[in-house]
Amino acid sequence: MSRRICAVAAALGVALAAPLAAEDFRWAVTTDPQSMDPHAVNSTPVLGFLNNVYEGLVRRGKDMSVEPALATAWEPIGQGEGWRFTLREGVTFHDGSAFDAEDVLFSYERASSPEADTASWFAPVSEVRVVDARTIDFMTNAPNPLFPSSIANWMILDSGWAEANNATRPDKESGNFATINTNGTGAFRVTAREPGLRTVLEPFEGWWGEAEHNITRAELTPIQNPATAVAALLSGDVDFINPVPIQDAARLAQDPQVKVVQGIEARVIMLGFPHEAGALKYSAETTDANPFADARVRQAVAHAINVPAILQTIMRGNAEPVNQLVSSAMSGYSEALADAPAYDPDKARALLAEAGFPEGFSFGFKCPNDRYLNDESVCQAVTGMLAQVGLTASLDAMPVNNYWPELRGGNFDIFLLGWSPGTFDAEHPIRFLVATPNEEKKLGSWNFGGYSNARIDELLPLIQSEIDEDARQAMLDEVAQIMADEQAYVPLYVQPLVWGTRANIELTQRPDDFFILRWVTVN
Repeated sequence: MSRRICAVAAALGVALAAPLAAEDFRWAVTTDPQSMDPHAVNSTPVLGFLNNVYEGLVRRGKDMSVEPALATAWEPIGQGEGWRFTLREGVTFHDGSAFDAEDVLFSYERASSPEADTASWFAPVSEVRVVDARTIDFMTNAPNPLFPSSIANWMILDSGWAEANNATRPDKESGNFATINTNGTGAFRVTAREPGLRTVLEPFEGWWGEAEHNITRAELTPIQNPATAVAALLSGDVDFINPVPIQDAARLAQDPQVKVVQGIEARVIMLGFPHEAGALKYSAETTDANPFADARVRQAVAHAINVPAILQTIMRGNAEPVNQLVSSAMSGYSEALADAPAYDPDKARALLAEAGFPEGFSFGFKCPNDRYLNDESVCQAVTGMLAQVGLTASLDAMPVNNYWPELRGGNFDIFLLGWSPGTFDAEHPIRFLVATPNEEKKLGSWNFGGYSNARIDELLPLIQSEIDEDARQAMLDEVAQIMADEQAYVPLYVQPLVWGTRANIELTQRPDDFFILRWVTVN
């Protein structure tokens, strides 16, 4: 039922004993999903949106726990040889095709291929075996207790649909049929897609699950200007915006027509470096050397940045400082390394002088301007702070759709990056951001700067297979200490979550910043 029908019924005093009322829902985000292909881009805007359309063997619930999706059960094989998944019966894709184990095998081969941005998820897998139409085994190189949770965002494509449309592999650069079109098993299906303008979804009537929402149609609109997004929320043109600009949160919270939903995301915002580069790309004078290859220079960067000031002025006290690639809420966090390097410009200058750069140097600083909360403002603040110690950054801020190709192409001297661990465990960023890049082993796929440490590479498979919690934590502590000593990255803070809704909207906010439509109710 529409809002109008409900209002008329209320005016007449009619009691409507009916299912959840049917409603349109409109929401706005800063970053439009870069692709509709769940294996092409491993980023929250893409995966968060597509979790409404595609499904995996398992999924995360409202409390982030792992729960059944296209698999109804899973169990270890032998003595840690792998995992057996029992598949749900009676599931169909949006085009009516039946789901079975061959689709799972195909999606594994596709998502773990060199063309995929999700290949690192399957680094522990040695083989996948179809037992029968409803049973599939994932064999691992060693015992891997985290494997089911590590694939919670892996989504299954219909093999016949992908083959018929020449989309058997993702194409991150040029795109293909799966970049624009979808065919999932999820609660919603895409009925219109205009990249950068709007994406329309409608409930999938053949979904196997039980609907908790009352939405008949949902439309996503990217609105890059924060003030425009806030105005759209206040006027009722949209029902939900993500994010709410930090500076507007308190004002919006006082408006009875809207609600502000706040939390702390799992995402750590950090600075990255060109570890393996032979020279800087964007320096006016340092063209034959790479100062950032020296740990002392990276440490100088850490001491030059006044993180508390950034959090107070730009984040309005809504973010938490961090010294690791995961927050204290994540499994595997190292308690011994809770304190970040102190803001100390004098120490930064001394480290630069010790490294042979007493006058500092110039370099290029790549930053997105529509991906993270206040990202460009943070980069501007960092640029000013680095200048105080002689590090002259030329800031180049750009939309995220242009940003990722720049990082993948190595076109940076330093860069800003945010990382939310899909497993909510410290192993995850080690595998993606810290392990020596190795396409064959599916490691380091987001290690843009080519950081490499032999001891960390040695410890990673042991961390992945260790069942004893104390022994595993000891290894994670060692990795965290190595990264801190070498200042592999400069972690800055844990990003806050600030969402805005109309007062009549009920939803669930998760710390992974995924917006799940099947949990939305319009009252």
